[in-house]
Amino acid sequence: MARRWSIARQLFALQVLVVTLLVAIGTVGAVLLAGRDARTAAIAEVRAVAEAIALSPSVGDALRAADPSARLRSYVEATRVATGTDFIVVMAPDRTRYTHPTEDLIGQPFAGSVEEALRGGVVVEQYRGSLGDSVRTVVPVRDAGDGAIIGLVSVGITTEAINRDLIAQLPAVGAATGLALLLAAFGSWLLSQRLRRQTHGLGPAEMTRMFEYYDAVLHAVREGLVVVDRDGRVTLINDEGRRLLGLTDGEPADLPAEVAGLIAEQRPTVDEPVLIGDRVLVASRRETRFDGRVLGTVLTLRDHTELRALTGELDSVRGLTEALRAQAHEAANRLHTVLTMVELGRTDEAIALATAELALAQQLTDQVVGAVGEPALAALLLGKSAQAGERGVELTIDGGSRLTTSLLRGRDLITVVGNLIDNALEAVAETPSPRRVGVLVREQDGEVLVRVADNGPGLSPDQAAAAFQRGWSTKGAGHGIGLSLVRQVAERYGGTYDIRGGSGGGAVITVRLPVPS
Repeated sequence: MARRWSIARQLFALQVLVVTLLVAIGTVGAVLLAGRDARTAAIAEVRAVAEAIALSPSVGDALRAADPSARLRSYVEATRVATGTDFIVVMAPDRTRYTHPTEDLIGQPFAGSVEEALRGGVVVEQYRGSLGDSVRTVVPVRDAGDGAIIGLVSVGITTEAINRDLIAQLPAVGAATGLALLLAAFGSWLLSQRLRRQTHGLGPAEMTRMFEYYDAVLHAVREGLVVVDRDGRVTLINDEGRRLLGLTDGEPADLPAEVAGLIAEQRPTVDEPVLIGDRVLVASRRETRFDGRVLGTVLTLRDHTELRALTGELDSVRGLTEALRAQAHEAANRLHTVLTMVELGRTDEAIALATAELALAQQLTDQVVGAVGEPALAALLLGKSAQAGERGVELTIDGGSRLTTSLLRGRDLITVVGNLIDNALEAVAETPSPRRVGVLVREQDGEVLVRVADNGPGLSPDQAAAAFQRGWSTKGAGHGIGLSLVRQVAERYGGTYDIRGGSGGGAVITVRLPVPS
């Protein structure tokens, strides 16, 4: 099956056809205009010659002589040859010819209109006479004394002579026409070559089919897609991309600052977390190239909000499980110790050891459960306490902690408290013992106050100012999302967050979350 013509080839053929028609029409118009101009010039010429002869004194004298033809013949013929006209006829008022290029017609009546000339006017006409079609003029000859009309002068140029002059101009017109056609064809060819490169030689049906397929795919994929040209203008956002970025259909693509900043970075990005409103998105960025030229940037977005939240909860549960496993191991050791002491007959000491361990564990549980009425948060605190113990960190719940009901979304509170505790545990990881982390969760004045303090190395003023920004971390690449999630939750509730140095060193992070009405 023959391949259909590409758009570039079709456009070239159409342009050549249109240009050829336009040049042909222009050429015909130019020829017609040249013909009209030639006829106008011929009329002006024969009239000027006729009027000059009619005003010649020698012509008036000859017309009053006994034999006008003999006196006029040589003068008129010389004038005709000099002016390049085809005939000059001097006649009597009764049309009798005194001169004519054809000797046999001298003395014969003039063929043509003379009535206007006999009334003193000028006759201009195209007439078929003895020499064929001609453009002629007839003017009166007046007596120098009384002004009476004593004769007539007719001067003409045959249309064959006019056409001959016009045909002599055709090579120049043809050359100009050919040059114009060649230039237009060359310009059309250049344009078609450029269009061929831009359309990759595809035909209209192929481009239509490609557009339909690509459009269907772009709007069907479950990943957000943002395409930006090399000038930074957004050229495409699919449906999922608009949903993830919070843009409505038809709304100008004003990208959030986080996404715009990621696109502007001159580096490849793979699965980098980006906080957009209440969503945690994973973004991948890459430049698109064709034939070595940068065409723009493609950014893919995936929604990891739920996954991040579930991952955080899973980490808490995993930490609690590991802590319970470690405590079970320690409990087994203590149980063996107690049994051995009983076998040795040291019953009182065995009872004292067992009850002391139970009292310590129960005291922490009672403190957390009594202070925090949110079950998920209470479980998180117990798990983090056990996790801290395994790391050699003393985690204490401030005695002023009070949260009797679930005033906020449980997941949001877990996100804030869990990330702040994790951040504090990592901050004191390299600190010499004793390593301490304190937690305060309290409802007051219509808001929930969360404060986590540690005795780690602390942060400089510049580090404190940048701590809540996306990707910032003292631990290197791959970190820096925890405090960003805290900032995201605080901003969503319209709350505040700050970080400052503690009185005994380390850092104190305070988050205030207004309780929704």
